[in-house]
Amino acid sequence: MSVAGVVLAAGAGSRFGGPKALASLPDGTPWVALAVETLVGAGCSEVLVALGAGRAEASALVPASAAVVSVPDWAEGLAASVRAALRAAATTDADAVLLIPVDTPDLPVMACRRVLGAGGPLARASYGGEPGHPVLIGREHWIPLASSLAGDRGAGAYLTARSAVSVECGDLWHGHDIDTRPA
Repeated sequence: MSVAGVVLAAGAGSRFGGPKALASLPDGTPWVALAVETLVGAGCSEVLVALGAGRAEASALVPASAAVVSVPDWAEGLAASVRAALRAAATTDADAVLLIPVDTPDLPVMACRRVLGAGGPLARASYGGEPGHPVLIGREHWIPLASSLAGDRGAGAYLTARSAVSVECGDLWHGHDIDTRPA
């Protein structure tokens, strides 16, 4: 199975204090670069980075091994980012996409590999039974998923309605995204 990795990094990061696509570790390593590395390390054949707010600045942080996907309607919410990423993925030979948000810089490669190994067209990591990322979406679901999305909601409801395989990853990592700047 050929999988395109997708980094969702288009939002304004209002609670964070700015676009998370511009965030970095204390040592200066951009979160977006870590996300690309994680997806490549998991075996994704290509990586797409969805950028909106701060796109001009954030594009410079995206490794050359990844392609930038512009999300001009990013202010509409997460749904716009996912739709743009799925449209871009549809131009590839990928059989599925593996979605991760940029604000999970500690996401281990092994969590991505576990979700990829779930064997179904719809799978998502869970942490102590709570759904999280990464999320695997087979090509046959891209169009119906995209048409079901609105506002600041991602694929969660779609995945739940279609009984996506839950892949426990709580032994690898806590599963939390970062919504506020570290002190």
